This record gives sequence, structure tokens and C-alpha cells, in this order.
Amino acid sequence: MSLTIIICIITAIVSVAANPRILQGMPHVPGLQDKLSFIPYVIKRQGEWYRFLSHGFVHASMGHLFINLFVLWQFGSITERIFTVYFGANMSGTLFIVFYFSAVIVASIYSYLKHQDNPRYTAVGASGGTSAILTSYVIYDPWQWFLFPPAPAIVMLIGYLWYSNDMAKKGTDNIGHDAHFYGMVYGVCFLISISIMLEPQFLSDFIARFMQGPSMPNF
Repeated sequence: MSLTIIICIITAIVSVAANPRILQGMPHVPGLQDKLSFIPYVIKRQGEWYRFLSHGFVHASMGHLFINLFVLWQFGSITERIFTVYFGANMSGTLFIVFYFSAVIVASIYSYLKHQDNPRYTAVGASGGTSAILTSYVIYDPWQWFLFPPAPAIVMLIGYLWYSNDMAKKGTDNIGHDAHFYGMVYGVCFLISISIMLEPQFLSDFIARFMQGPSMPNF
């Protein structure tokens, strides 16, 4: 069983156990959602730093959980294969785990600094981690076309970075757009860093593929 599937299963179990609204009638643990959520105000005053990571295992709704798990399932398995090809089977698993969970943590730092004195702010979800995982796919194959919307991967990445940054500034909904944005930024930084330190060929191949330019979609 792949690490991606294991993380998806654990996240689904914890999310359902923590939030009774995800699956009506399923047993849940009272108070678990509040205990695991990302609440900067509480982190600062009670030192509950584990929340930087634990909030990635809980979600606000079935739709929220489904989207994150779908992105993780679809692109996480690809990332595992990419890491195996470039960094070897012995190191790929460790790199994948470090990559995903560190992204969940790092993507929340900005929100912590921004909302540490706001007692009403709370966030849940693995958006930082899934955004970073998606980024690895884009770096590996920048001109691969998405089915929907029909656009090359790197165009999607740039567009989503702009959208997340714009929506975070507007603050008109309860979605953690900051985590999306910084998860993608961290994904790029992480991949460049490990390429420089461990396998420069990874970055060289990206540059070569990027310089080839886009091709016609083959749907």
C-alpha cells in the first residue's frame, strides 16, 4: 500500500471521527475537532504547537474532505513515483513524508502570524500539503494539459497562485486561501532545494521540459 493511500485513510478516519457533519450517524469523538483545529490564538497562549500539523487531519465538511483527498490521491501517487525515479526507492518514502507534512506546517505559518491575536480565527484541512503535492506534478511535467479547465499545468499553477493570493486579500469566505498559496510556494522551494542538494538532474529535466514549450492537448 502506498504512503499516499495510508495518509488518505488516516485523514479520512480522523476527519469522520472529529466532525459528525461529514458522515451523519457515524460515531465521533466529542471535542476532537476543536482539539485538533488550527487556532493561532490558542497556540500562542497555550503553546499547543502540535496544531500546526494536526489540523491537516480534520476537515469542515464532506466536500472539503473529498476535494483534498482526491487531489492527494491523484497527485500524491505521482509524486511518490517521481521521487523514486530521481531519489531512489530507499529515500523516496522519507522524502515524501517530510515533503507532505512539512508543507502542512509551513503553509500555516503566515496565517499564524496574521491571526495570532484573533480569537475567532480557526482553520482545518490539508490544503497546504495537497497544494504542495500538486506543485510537484507541475514541476515534473510543466506543459501537461489538465482536462478541466483545459490548460497546461504550469499555467494552472500560476493562475491558482494569483487566485489564492487575491482571495486571501479579499477575505470574503472561510477558505484558507493563504494555506493554498503558501503550500504551492513551499512546494516549489522544497523541490528546488532537494534537487540542488540530492539530485540536480531533477531540476535540469524541469528546465529542459519547460524550454520545449507547450504542445497541443491530447485528450
